[in-house]
Amino acid sequence: MDHLLRDWGRERPELDVAPMAVVGRILHLGRAFEARANTVLRDLDLHYTDLDVLATLRRSGAPYRLTPTALRRSVLITSGAMTACLNRLEKSGLVSRSPEDNDRRSLIAALTPKGRTLIDKAVVVRFAEARDAVSGLTRSERTDLARLLKKLGASLS
Repeated sequence: MDHLLRDWGRERPELDVAPMAVVGRILHLGRAFEARANTVLRDLDLHYTDLDVLATLRRSGAPYRLTPTALRRSVLITSGAMTACLNRLEKSGLVSRSPEDNDRRSLIAALTPKGRTLIDKAVVVRFAEARDAVSGLTRSERTDLARLLKKLGASLS
């Protein structure tokens, strides 16, 4: 990133490269964090998106059921990607789908006992990996960074 910023500063000195120092690093970190998560989840035969859907169902509380729309809002993937993910999870026996009481056209996704067992194990692995990923920062630095990232995210809404 420093090399990229230096090059643009040399080639286009009229450009303010400072914002890219933040945005570029966040984009790079996002890819790196997702790759790290996928690596530790591989032993559980889970992809990061699958974990995200299962975790969303788990943290919703008993009876661990949500509509695809509610899941999509939390996981932030397209409708088609959500359908593919739910199909994959249902085929693996991790979720079940049944018609919604109020709208028979909509299928509610629910964690199966197998899915709950897996997600309870996977979140421990995922949280440990996240802790390791930020271990180069002090507790105070992590708190400050989380606050600043929250502020940045809110400014984009």
